[in-house]
Formats: sequence, structure tokens, C-alpha cells
Amino acid sequence: QVQLVESGGGLVQAGGSLRLSCAASRISFSIYAMGWYRQAPGKQRELVADITNGGSTNYANSVKGRFTISRDNAKNTVYLQMNSLKPDDTAVYYCTGGFEYRTYWGQGTQVTVSS
Repeated sequence: QVQLVESGGGLVQAGGSLRLSCAASRISFSIYAMGWYRQAPGKQRELVADITNGGSTNYANSVKGRFTISRDNAKNTVYLQMNSLKPDDTAVYYCTGGFEYRTYWGQGTQVTVSS
């Protein structure tokens, strides 16, 4: 069974930093595009950032210049470095992996940014 397990969430003050990790198992990680989505209370889930299997990245306008997505294929792990956090970044963050018709999701990790 494929698993994507997020970690690294928590409570941080505005202006602070967090690094999320997503460890994948039972997939050929290196061929998968990976991404991070988030969902705040009462809002739709939205793309935060994604990274192709070749390492090309894409970011939501709201996080450009503050967040960095990266991957380590040797560790089957994708990261999201989040700097200069704002209260609006408060949400549950989900890791996702996709290849052709397959898409997998993690269970989510809570990020709370206090003002």
C-alpha cells in the first residue's frame, strides 16, 4: 500500500519558519511529480507548490519568494521550506504524488501561524 507521510507541522509565530517533509513508500518515487496543497478552514484546497520528476518547480503566487519545494530521490522525500510565515498560511498541508493516472495523498499536517 502506497503511503505518503507528512511531518514537520506545528505552531509558529508570524515571520518564523517551518520545514515540512513527506516520506513516500511503495512507489517509484523518482518518476513521480510531487506537490504540496493546503486547506484552510472554510476554504477550498489549493496548490502551494509542486515539483516535477525532473526538478522543475511551480509556486502559488501567494508563497513565491517565501516557500521552497525540493526533493531527495535517494530518501524518497519531498520537502517544503516555509519562511516568513504569515497567519494566512495557517492550514492543513497535504503532500501529493502523481504519475500518469495515479495520484496519492498524505493525511495532512497542521500548520498554525500566530500573529
